[in-house]
Amino acid sequence: MAKLISGTYGEALFELAKEVDKLELLGEQIAVVREIFAENEELLKLLNHPKITKDEKVQVIENIFKGRFEDEVVGFLVIIVEKGRYNEIDSILAYFIDKVKEDRKIGIAKVVSAIELSAEQKAKLEAKLLSQTDYEKFEMCYEVDTALIGGMIIRIGDRVVDSSVKSKLDRMARDMAKIQLGNA
Repeated sequence: MAKLISGTYGEALFELAKEVDKLELLGEQIAVVREIFAENEELLKLLNHPKITKDEKVQVIENIFKGRFEDEVVGFLVIIVEKGRYNEIDSILAYFIDKVKEDRKIGIAKVVSAIELSAEQKAKLEAKLLSQTDYEKFEMCYEVDTALIGGMIIRIGDRVVDSSVKSKLDRMARDMAKIQLGNA
């Protein structure tokens, strides 16, 4: 349900940003707004407080953001508050930022490897991903997980390429479990 909500609201903001020809500007501002919410847990607690009215919450949003951000950003945050969707603010803003990156042909790749990759290996991997996708640039996120034994897992959006030794061993174990030995 939360994914549906973030998609609906994020898509609406994306379409508005394109319509008013401010995609780049609103993308930058929404990234800053997301950081503000991430760094200020008290703000989210205030928005979630049941004894504070929606009008008071709207006033807080306007006091913080009005005059510092585009009217479209402030208006969007007000709508989120008025609709009671403050719990989904981060996922809504993240969805919008991802849509902006997608529009700008910037891919986000998460790479989990069994060992730390060298700078040369990272450069080769990024070049390989660029050559095999429609993206013009990648934001790469690297992580080490020794449980993989060897190889790596690459995630780009909802696509996953798993070439880890662990997954190959798991597949072999499942395949072997399916084999039925006959009586000799």
